[in-house]
Amino acid sequence: MRKIFFILFLIGCNIIFSQTPDENMLKGLNSINREELMKSVSYLASDELRGRLSGSQQYFNAADYTAKQFLKAGLIPANNGSFFQYFFTEYNEISDAKFGIVKENKIFYYKHGTDFSCRGFSGSGIYTSPVVFCGYGISESCYDDYKDVEVNGKIVLIFKQNADWNTDTKEKYSSLRVKSEIAYNKGALATLFVPRPNDKNPQKPIGSVMDGEGQYISNHPMLQIDIKVADEILENTGYTLSQLQSKIDESRLPNSLNTKANAYLEVNAKYDPARNTMNVAAILEGNDPILKNEYVIIGAHLDHVGSQGNVIYNGANDNASGSAAVLQIARAFSELEIKPKRSILFLLFSNEESGLHGAYHYVNNPLVPLENTIAMLNLDCVSNGDSIMVGNGLSAPELWNIANEMDSLYIKMMVKNTWKGGGADATPFFEKGIQCLYFVTTNGYEHLHLPTDDTETLKPELFEKITLLAYLTAYRIAND
Repeated sequence: MRKIFFILFLIGCNIIFSQTPDENMLKGLNSINREELMKSVSYLASDELRGRLSGSQQYFNAADYTAKQFLKAGLIPANNGSFFQYFFTEYNEISDAKFGIVKENKIFYYKHGTDFSCRGFSGSGIYTSPVVFCGYGISESCYDDYKDVEVNGKIVLIFKQNADWNTDTKEKYSSLRVKSEIAYNKGALATLFVPRPNDKNPQKPIGSVMDGEGQYISNHPMLQIDIKVADEILENTGYTLSQLQSKIDESRLPNSLNTKANAYLEVNAKYDPARNTMNVAAILEGNDPILKNEYVIIGAHLDHVGSQGNVIYNGANDNASGSAAVLQIARAFSELEIKPKRSILFLLFSNEESGLHGAYHYVNNPLVPLENTIAMLNLDCVSNGDSIMVGNGLSAPELWNIANEMDSLYIKMMVKNTWKGGGADATPFFEKGIQCLYFVTTNGYEHLHLPTDDTETLKPELFEKITLLAYLTAYRIAND
């Protein structure tokens, strides 16, 4: 009887012990607070850094700042004594841009950053010319928006997105450079992109360097304009942009036309096909003699889309927030009395905005063996919205369950929606077979790629909680 009682006592103790918080883990929570997070974001999203365009001096300054933070935390440079992993990037600096409609020999200018923006790889030029609407900008034997219009010496206005029904050309025309190159080869001076007005939430003119594959055309400006601007250009045609989209989509036939409007545009851009840039990488070595040879990666992209003249895209939420979170998580781990069993690689990527080039460069040139990398946690846009989502849970259910458990115990803000396939900088790791989680807030994209993505729009409490959740999840993965 006494033996049975003793066994039951041990079982009871085991249950109690399994539910007792890890004091070492919880000590790290004290190192993460909203004040420090906002302090880092305030610098990374400051006008001084002018949107952290990959390859710019301002991006180098941001990278240097993060490297110094890693050094201050006592982390090890991950690349043979250096915190930097260099590679080359395509670079385009837009110093000035103007756009307006010409009426009665007078130019009525639109507001840069609100009514229009330059595409990231816009060429330069100063042109005054008639505007021709060319639908989706497709020119194929099966469907040709240019068939019955003359665009030589004119400015072309086309939809930025592809037609949902035209699946045969969808992949090719997903590149804005391809669309503008077709217009250029037909003699057009410049390309104006406008979102489809009949979509649920048509895109505002954004700052973006995601222009797709294709050649850089130095004398061919590319602008994105607002729908109301396009309607003003179309004022004398008898159509609104919405009506034109409906007519094309319903008939699945081109409906291109001369808008009877003249536009003035001016863009000054300086292009470099191979500018130096870098990822930033630091290691916290694990304390287990065997497991320290395995790695957990905690990453975020450091870059944003830069500036266009006086219009600065500071990218506070996207992704100064994720970078600041990685810095604070690094500090939390470095201040633990007992370091985690596995090693942790803290990784800040360049060139997410132009196509995940920094993350792809890393997985193709890893600083620690990919076969020893057991998990990658990505933080992107983590300081605005109303709750927490952890993506890629359908591809990495075991990791997702850890995050869900940590949320249930300590945070209580995680929604159950998730997805598969990685996402953003997690995608190259997912493609290499590495388990990933993607930490992001929900309903937080109101200011995405707009000049209004500043620190004033952030929610420090939510920011702190998602950073804590990422730390707790990483701690469990690094130790279990």
